[in-house]
Order: sequence, then C-alpha cells, then structure tokens
Amino acid sequence: MTKAPDGRRRPPTGALPPTEPLTASQVRQDAAAKRMLRRLVHGENPPTAPMSIVDRLAGSPYANPMIQVGGVDTSARKTIDFALHLAESMFRYGAGALEVETSIIAITAALGLKHIEVDITNQSVAINYAPKDQTPITLLRVVRSWTNNYAGLAQVHQLVTEIVAGGVGRDEAVRRLDEIVRSSKPFPRWMVTVAFAVFSAVFVGVLGGGLGASAVAFVSNLLVSLLARRLSRWRTPDFFITASCAFLVTFIALLLSRFGSPVGIQIAPEIVVVGGILLLLPTGRLVSSVQDAINGFPVTAAGRFLSTILTFGALVTGIAVGFVVVDMTGMEPIDVTKTFPPAYPWWAVGIMVAVAVVAIGITEQTSWKLLLPTAAVGVIGYLVLIGGQELGIGPRFSPALAAVVIGLLGRVVALRMGAPQLVVAVPAALILLPGLTIFRSMYVLTIEESEILIGAGGMLNAGAIVLGVAAGIVLGDTLARPLTRSLASNERRRARRR
Repeated sequence: MTKAPDGRRRPPTGALPPTEPLTASQVRQDAAAKRMLRRLVHGENPPTAPMSIVDRLAGSPYANPMIQVGGVDTSARKTIDFALHLAESMFRYGAGALEVETSIIAITAALGLKHIEVDITNQSVAINYAPKDQTPITLLRVVRSWTNNYAGLAQVHQLVTEIVAGGVGRDEAVRRLDEIVRSSKPFPRWMVTVAFAVFSAVFVGVLGGGLGASAVAFVSNLLVSLLARRLSRWRTPDFFITASCAFLVTFIALLLSRFGSPVGIQIAPEIVVVGGILLLLPTGRLVSSVQDAINGFPVTAAGRFLSTILTFGALVTGIAVGFVVVDMTGMEPIDVTKTFPPAYPWWAVGIMVAVAVVAIGITEQTSWKLLLPTAAVGVIGYLVLIGGQELGIGPRFSPALAAVVIGLLGRVVALRMGAPQLVVAVPAALILLPGLTIFRSMYVLTIEESEILIGAGGMLNAGAIVLGVAAGIVLGDTLARPLTRSLASNERRRARRR
C-alpha cells in the first residue's frame, strides 16, 4: 500500500475497486451470453462432420420415411438390386438426378439400410452399402436407353410414396415395379403420331398462321413422324434423325412458299417450320440438366447439357441444309422481320393452347388423368407470358416469368395427382420456347451472310430464353416446396391407408 498526499493509504496500482455481487438474473444472462458466443464460435456440431445422407430428403415428398425393418436388413443385396432397378426405370422415363437420388435414399432407408452412399452420373447409378464391421456391397447399373413414358414415371413416384409410407414391403414393391416396366404405354403409336401433327397445326394457329399454314404443318409433321420411325428402325443415331426431320419440315415449308401450295393458299414458311421443330427440341432433357446443375450434380448436368447441345446442333443443321437446298432453286429472300398478327380471337387462342398442351402430353405418354390439369397449367402460363409482354417486361424475361408460374403450379398439381413435377411442367412449358427466333437466326446465318452477327446474336438470344425457361421451371418448383409439404404428407397418409 502507498500513501496519498493527504496521508491516507491507497490500493496498489492495477487493483480493481470492489464490486457488488451479481444477482441471480444477471448470472443467468451472463451464462446465456457465454453459451451463445460458444455456439457462434464452435457450432453445435464438429466443423468437419459429414451430413447424413437421409438429410437429403429434406424438402422432398419423402422426408421422414417410415422404417419397416429394425436394424440391418439381412438381405441387403436384394434391396439394393431393387433400388437400382427403380433408379434405372426413373432415368429411362426422364427423371432428374435429384429425384432419382431422393427416391433411392427414401426406399433404402424405409427398407432398413442406413449405411448407403449413392453416386449418379448422366447414364449410370452406383450404390455402396458399407455397414460397420461387415463386408461392403457396391453395385452399378448403366442406363442404355431412354423413352417417353411420363405415365410410367408417375407410377414409379407413387410406388416410392407408398414404400416410404410403410404400406408396401420389398417383395410387393419388386412385383409392382416389374408390372410398371412391362406394362404398355397409355397411348398407341398411331395416336402419338397424330398428336404430334395436331400440336404442330394448332401451334401454327397460335402464332398467327391461318388454316392453310396449319394444314401444311399437319401433313409435314405426319411425314416427319414416319421418317423418324423409319430411321430408328435402321439404328440411325439420334443426331441424324433430328437433323433429317428438321430438314424435311424446312424443305416442305420453303418449297410451298417458293412455288405455292397445290390449292393456291399462301403460307408463311417461318411459322410452319416453328410448329414442326418445337416438339423436336429437347425440352425435358434441358430442364433436367438445369435442375441437376442447380441441385449439385455437375457431372450429370454436363452430360445432359452436351446431349442437349447436340440436339440443338442437329436442328440447326437440318434447317440450314434445307435453306441451302431450296436456295439452289432460286428462292426469293424471306422477310424474317415480318410479324404475324393474331389470326383468331383471344378465347380461341386459349383453347388452341390447351389442345396443343394435351397433344404434347400424348406424345410424352402422360396418363389420361393428367392431361386436362396439365393443359390448365399451360394456359395459365401462356396468359402470364402475354401479360408480361403487354406490361413491357420484355421478350426474354416474360417466358422466364411464365416458366416460374408453370413450375410452381406444376409441383402443386403433380403432387395432388400423385406424380412428379416434371410430368406436368415440361409439357406445359413447351409453348414458351423461341422457335421463331431460332428459325430467323438460322436463316440470317445461312442465306444472308452479310448479317452473320445479327444471326449469331439471335441464336444467343434464343439460347438465353431457353435457359431462362428451364431455370424458371426449377425456381418455381423450389418456391412451391414450402407450400406443398402438407400435400406430400397427405399423399403418404392416403398411401398408408391403402
């Protein structure tokens, strides 16, 4: 202790003055603050702890599956074989990687396998089962073919829902999956061919073409379907099949424009070609690739993107060859900047859009019960597209906005009908794609070589619109997830009651 000038003792330098004792409330607040700081600094889990694979089910219709087996399944190999067969079927029918992965995780968890790892590429599925202190099992399945079968995809979705709900065991699930794979598609081949032609004819009317242009589109697309079927029987690669079909529809439209139709009806070749190539566009594959890229499957997305680009390249090649061949006959230049006023009143256009979406559903082999709901979603999306254009949003943003609405409504409608979102959203969104922009850009690139920069810019613009539509569908599906949790749980409760 030192003395102050006044003679009194003062505490040593650095000593704190005496404080009053803390109250109980202050002690609790201090402890709570320390716990909060500790959580912020360290976290509740170790920073390198892996995420449980079952956590991947969060936000999907299969969250919190009902476990049917206590402990490890004694016949794990049979369960993994079934999961691979189901995944292969889903891929063949057009499902995305995230949907396939969540389905595998859900059914293996429901059937008692907890130590599962899944690896998916654009054409293969691998499952590794490695329980502690046991011999691991790794199986791989390669998907070698694809087909249009949205009805089968919806049935597989319903089967997974019932397995997760605890209403179907493994043996029954194996039997039902075999029935789905072996069952015939809902529509015969001749009906698919007619629906392909009907879509082209109706969509030409939506774009502003008259009865003559629709008739030409109907006949030319019947021929396109027959040509594609014949080339498929000859084992021709898909690239050349698509290029040949695009060439045929372009060649017919340009010839009739150059020499006139047999009945003397003047047609606009632009919209006839657009009606023919829209169903050749790989819409479902593009939506799945964008969805895979956004959801964290880069390898799968890259493979599907490459396949999609090749299909677009085949379309561009066929259109370009058609231009060159017809140009050799002395074709007069086409005014590609020409616009087409509506040929029918707005209510008739709405009906035509609904008919076009139903025709798309038939070509994609959608089940009967989903045709009208899908058409309703397509009409709403088309109205949003027109409304966006009237408000001045722009030709690039309006299709993306309509795609978001279609993606959101597609998830709601699909879950209510017991199907995945893709089955409803892809047919409904096909009318948003910029077929007219692709045609005009290819014409400028092929015929008017002095305007090559304008043509290249048009193709980039078309690509931006296509990607915007695909991303909009995925965004709509994401936005609808909080709104459809009750729908997923209700669907599982209905499956459990069965």
